[in-house]
Amino acid sequence: MTSADYLVVGGGIAGSVLAWTLDQAGCRVVLANASGLPMASGVAAGIVNPLTGRKLVRTWRADDLFPFLHQFYQNLETKLGASFFHPMPIYRPYRSLAEKTDYETFTAQPEVAPYVLQQADEESLSPYIENSFGGLTVGQGGWVSIPEAIKSIGLHFLEKEQFVVSEIKYNELTVSDKSVCWQDVTFKKVLFCDGPHARENPFFSWLPYNVVKGQILTARVAHYPIRQLVNQGAFILPINDTTIRIGATYSWHDLDWQTSADGRAFLETKVRGLLKIPYEVIGQSAGIRPATKDRRPFIGLHPHYPAVGIFGGFGSKGVSLTPYLARQFARFLIHREDLDPEVNIQRCLSLL
Repeated sequence: MTSADYLVVGGGIAGSVLAWTLDQAGCRVVLANASGLPMASGVAAGIVNPLTGRKLVRTWRADDLFPFLHQFYQNLETKLGASFFHPMPIYRPYRSLAEKTDYETFTAQPEVAPYVLQQADEESLSPYIENSFGGLTVGQGGWVSIPEAIKSIGLHFLEKEQFVVSEIKYNELTVSDKSVCWQDVTFKKVLFCDGPHARENPFFSWLPYNVVKGQILTARVAHYPIRQLVNQGAFILPINDTTIRIGATYSWHDLDWQTSADGRAFLETKVRGLLKIPYEVIGQSAGIRPATKDRRPFIGLHPHYPAVGIFGGFGSKGVSLTPYLARQFARFLIHREDLDPEVNIQRCLSLL
């Protein structure tokens, strides 16, 4: 290979989904992943949830994102012959009668009601989950096994001989206005999808990241037949009948990739008020989420180097945001369609 359309740097969920989207649009894409670098996609729970937070805030652009992501991941599984997408409702037990009243009022609003399902089967949940006041069920949720998804996409590019296991060092790139050269291969553009490592990227270190550390526990239980995500202060994600994941912490200090006793203690305190059955922690993981100060991703081309782009800053919502926004970025790159101004890095030019 002497030339290609795009060099996508980063094999996490953002880079993998973008590379796949460009590939399916007919572009020749090389996907590069540095196996030695830690990435948030390797430990993230991969939850998709249209109503988040204590106050059930509707996810940004939910009406566009959620129908698209369900279709995207299901089609991706079919084309790759893999299984990694697990749609399931999300159960939120009420913590008090007052909260029940507040939530019922809020979820009756026209913009929220489509995401709320009928009354949950409280009796089947109550042996396992603390739900003395009942709860509500959110639809269009689920989770993606991110390691399986990015592995399947990586194999697709490997079979095409368009996958490289290598750290793309910035000083190895020869950048001009119309192309980027790396190891004697010329690309129309290099697109960085390097997650929290973008803070050290000399092309994009000026972008206002606000990275956050998160920790998750994996636990063994004797029997857990619930096939819903449970989310109230902490989440309980059912992997199978005997394995669950518990998360997650949010910390803006001690920004390393190491687990901590404090993180485990915090999660165990949270889950004790939610999970009725005994459990045994069998694993703990930590990662750095590439969050941003205004909670919107960073997408676009460098203002001084038009052959250099970025697709990142998705925080904890990468699995929800990347399918829809990868299509938008692909249309921008190929057909020069406009990017949503809320994600376009042009909004941050004053910081350059």
